Amino acid sequence: MRDMNLESLAAELRNFEGVKRKRGIRDLVEILGTADRVGSKTIAGFGEDAAVLRVDDDNFILLAVDGIWGKLLNADPWWAGYCAVLVNVNDIAAMGGTALAMVNLTSTQKRHICAELGRGMQDGVKKFGVPMVGGHLHPDTSYDALDVGIVGTVKRDNVIFSSGAKPGDKIVVAIDLDGRIYPKYNLAWDNTTRKSAAAIKRQLDTMVEIGEKRLATAGKDISNPGTLGTLGMLLESSGVGARVELEKIPRPDTEEVPISIAHWLKMYPGTGFVLTVEDAERGAECINIFEDAGITASMVGEIDASKKLMIEDGADKATVFDLSKEIITGIK
Repeated sequence: MRDMNLESLAAELRNFEGVKRKRGIRDLVEILGTADRVGSKTIAGFGEDAAVLRVDDDNFILLAVDGIWGKLLNADPWWAGYCAVLVNVNDIAAMGGTALAMVNLTSTQKRHICAELGRGMQDGVKKFGVPMVGGHLHPDTSYDALDVGIVGTVKRDNVIFSSGAKPGDKIVVAIDLDGRIYPKYNLAWDNTTRKSAAAIKRQLDTMVEIGEKRLATAGKDISNPGTLGTLGMLLESSGVGARVELEKIPRPDTEEVPISIAHWLKMYPGTGFVLTVEDAERGAECINIFEDAGITASMVGEIDASKKLMIEDGADKATVFDLSKEIITGIK
């Protein structure tokens, strides 16, 4: 299945802009220091897909915000508005939670851009079933930008954190392969726009079920660093390493969708998750849950203590990240 030399592939993924742009997070988090620990409500803050806040002994609130990548907004403002909903809903789902509502911060002085962002958000709200209840408009900026914040809920014992992976855990990658490369933005795997709201809810509920059954030790939704970049962030948060067999990562039939492995591993799938589980039995149960909802899933490797993300293709091996020497977000 190899499309290129393994060392070249590892270097390309390591130097992918979707990965490298995350490095600035460390500087801001260092300035903020313990800001996420002020008061007594924070269970988890920096480094998670959503912050976890205690309501009472049984119930937690999930809180997240995402800014849309400028390249995406410039390529297609409607898609940017739609994805602003998608990415936030996925952040809540990745934690095992259920989204409640969103707010937006729209920055543009161009009426047609504002209209397209609004249309995209409206279509996303209809698709994902989460209301947009307010926000703020900057009508006089010199730039175009869109940021959306979201709140959700999860039961205390059902939270899926990013930082719980342990040596010996199995790695599960789950991606809905029933999709297409989005026509105006070739780093997006669009597997949601042509599905019904009911089908999307069923797919999001997979993570709720996995959380309720406490099958995962850690998890994240696959975001703009791509599949292995997202796994790398999970490893960094957990202080561990991993080995991954490339051929086991779910991937479209290349005869139907001519796409290289490097391109595929950089893509942001509308529905896609990376999980770790204690053993193969729990991994198989997760796979069944995903596949029942139309998501292709596979156990692709194992967590170890190396702090390196190694990829394997037959006898060949290469290091994508050495987290003992380099950072992705710098949050551990």
